[in-house]
Amino acid sequence: MKTPIETIHLFPKLDAALINLLQSLRPEDWHKPTLAKQWTVKDIAAHLLDGNLRFVSMLRDGYFDTPTEKINTYAELVNFLNRINADWVKAMKRISPALLISLLETSGKEYGECLSKLDPFGQAIFSVAWAGESESLNWFHIAREYTEKWHHQMQIREAVNAGALMSDEFFKPVVKTFMQAMPHGYRACQAKAGTTISITVQQNSELNFTLSKEANEWKFTAAKTNSTATVKIAGEVFWKLFTKGMSPHDAKIKSKWTGEENLIDPFYNLIAVMA
Repeated sequence: MKTPIETIHLFPKLDAALINLLQSLRPEDWHKPTLAKQWTVKDIAAHLLDGNLRFVSMLRDGYFDTPTEKINTYAELVNFLNRINADWVKAMKRISPALLISLLETSGKEYGECLSKLDPFGQAIFSVAWAGESESLNWFHIAREYTEKWHHQMQIREAVNAGALMSDEFFKPVVKTFMQAMPHGYRACQAKAGTTISITVQQNSELNFTLSKEANEWKFTAAKTNSTATVKIAGEVFWKLFTKGMSPHDAKIKSKWTGEENLIDPFYNLIAVMA
């Protein structure tokens, strides 16, 4: 079993930072483009509200909106999520920024309360599919939701040139959660047993991870000083790579790596969002 990544205590702080940020925006800031492709600052804020309301509806009220289409594959799930996200953002264009802030503030508190009542080791209502799981524990679902809120807020902050949330307190849990995608992402990478790949994420402090090829799978292992391949990547490049805010090609150029490219390339193609 994975070691739990504790994030529940960070939700109130993250939400407070978001509300303070949105309250400081000028009217023109709401319409600025972001890393989220066609979404503006206001669109991302609306998307965050959708996440709050949908999960409060499910966790508190037991209300689930049944999809009209069949979802049998990962690609079909992504297409479904993209559609409902786009529908929501389009509808929210008629809502004022002031009302959006108010709704985010109240729903964020309700959502945090719902999450805090979950048994961390109980089965989550949704699996963390980008990590290859068909079933997940609540602590992992909560950590995934934390990274969703964090990276969307970072997209807003970058668009309006606000300070980034890159302190160890906020950023380390993001790195630890995103890296859970690595074993699944390497499942098709062919290598002999004992091959190791070490990743160092550099921000205020370094976080180190080593993936080792065992008989039939890749697993995290104790850090190695003589790995077969290595990547050293800055925190800003790391989070954008894993959320499709930067291409694998650009991320590769902006980081340092050693070893054969067939061992490195799977890392640069990892994503930790449903997209």
